[in-house]
Amino acid sequence: MSTEKCFAKGSAAPGPVPEGYIRIYSMRFCPFAHRAILVLNAKGIKHEIININLKDKPEWFLEKNPLGLVPTLETPAGEVIYESPITCDYLDEVYPEKKLLPSSPFGKAQQKMMLEHFSKVVPYFYKISTGRQKGEDVSGLEGELTEKFAKLNEDLVNKKTKYFGGDAITMIDYMMWPFFERLEIFGLTHCLDNTPELKMWTDCMSQDLAVKATRHSVDMYKGFYKTYIEGKPNYDYGL
Repeated sequence: MSTEKCFAKGSAAPGPVPEGYIRIYSMRFCPFAHRAILVLNAKGIKHEIININLKDKPEWFLEKNPLGLVPTLETPAGEVIYESPITCDYLDEVYPEKKLLPSSPFGKAQQKMMLEHFSKVVPYFYKISTGRQKGEDVSGLEGELTEKFAKLNEDLVNKKTKYFGGDAITMIDYMMWPFFERLEIFGLTHCLDNTPELKMWTDCMSQDLAVKATRHSVDMYKGFYKTYIEGKPNYDYGL
């Protein structure tokens, strides 16, 4: 279930969340919202998607989440949860079928520490992309990102596993994936050239059913990011 086109300032608020569903306020191209949508799909949770115009947010949305961030979850009881790691942990706890986080406290802590490390990698995608648009030399930043990828590659080598949490996909893989899905759009696929295990991970991830169900084509991403970089993001691009 999806409204597809985004709600903007002045739009009427959607009705109550249907029983048996959870609602996610999202934006079709947002990598942070993508995390929660991957988890919803991977766990088979019935959900409806309400897309939000992030440049011109509806008043009713800001009442639910004063920070105006996506993803934001809402339950039929009117409970509101936001911030991507928090929404994903919440979904894993409330819907225990097909657990994505490890059961041991140490295993959970390891994934959260890894996510903390990865959160320091995320800004590079945007810094490099913006720098390029301004005609700046971004080779130094690309070198730093390549080093970060080498560390992730080393992690897979040391674990001797296909995924970051073992031989099956777990939460940490879904938390990292949205940014790797966008590598080609950011023109950064060459940063994987010397990281065979990490490249293998991206190949395995792209075969996952939840990943396939939530991905956009490269052309769709490129079209949206062009409008974004020009300062006039078309959140309904391609609809």
